[in-house]
Amino acid sequence: MLARGGDRSAFAGLVDLYKDKMYHLAYRMLGSSHEAEDIAQETFLRVYTNLDRYDENQKFSTWIYRIATNLCIDRLRKRKASYSLDAEMPDGEGADWYSLLPSNQPTPEEEVMLSETQEHIRKAIDTLPEKYKSVVILRYLQDMSLQEIGDVLDMPVTTVKTRVHRGREFLRKKLHSEYGGKLF
Repeated sequence: MLARGGDRSAFAGLVDLYKDKMYHLAYRMLGSSHEAEDIAQETFLRVYTNLDRYDENQKFSTWIYRIATNLCIDRLRKRKASYSLDAEMPDGEGADWYSLLPSNQPTPEEEVMLSETQEHIRKAIDTLPEKYKSVVILRYLQDMSLQEIGDVLDMPVTTVKTRVHRGREFLRKKLHSEYGGKLF
């Protein structure tokens, strides 16, 4: 790995390759564009200062995702006391990461319904306990395999499976109890 030898252009290439992925991961976990930017920067700072500790026998993507995920979890723990479930959307325009979902050009009415549904799901994800939130985000929003999630979070695949299942059940019950099956 050239970046390990101090090659600045190689490190710049790594930043370029992963900056959007780290930002989106942090944004999905924290729900704040400002915090996501901070976490992305902190991730690359940690990567740069710890390149000598990187084990080239493991995938670089697993290592960098682990750093970013741990930073997000630390941030969530620190702000837990002041965390608000109805925090303002970062963009202020109602846009969120759900708007990135592919669509078949829905009608304006369908868009409103979809937007409301996505908002309900986003709020439900925000209420997930931390141990479920990270695996649900990595599985369904980052589209990682169970093995990759296990590598990132340094836990057995069986634990990941259990947490994904319990996270989904938590979301299903939460959405059903709050919206009485009217959501879908």
